[in-house]
Amino acid sequence: MSEQKPSVGRIVHYQAYGTPNGEYPSVPRAAIVAEVYSDTKVKVVVFNPTGLHFNDSEYSETPKPGHWSWPPRN
Repeated sequence: MSEQKPSVGRIVHYQAYGTPNGEYPSVPRAAIVAEVYSDTKVKVVVFNPTGLHFNDSEYSETPKPGHWSWPPRN
């Protein structure tokens, strides 16, 4: 994991699952950390076009459905 540590209020990416048949692909969504369980597990508030979702999520360095990661720096 990177040197960064999650904390309440930090902006992260949550990788949405998408649909099994690919009608909707897995895409990154903006999320805010709402609770920190450990350096790798958090509860996030995910901002979807259809509304807010609250998910427990594990860290992944690369985008992986159902996981959170730090946003890329451009």
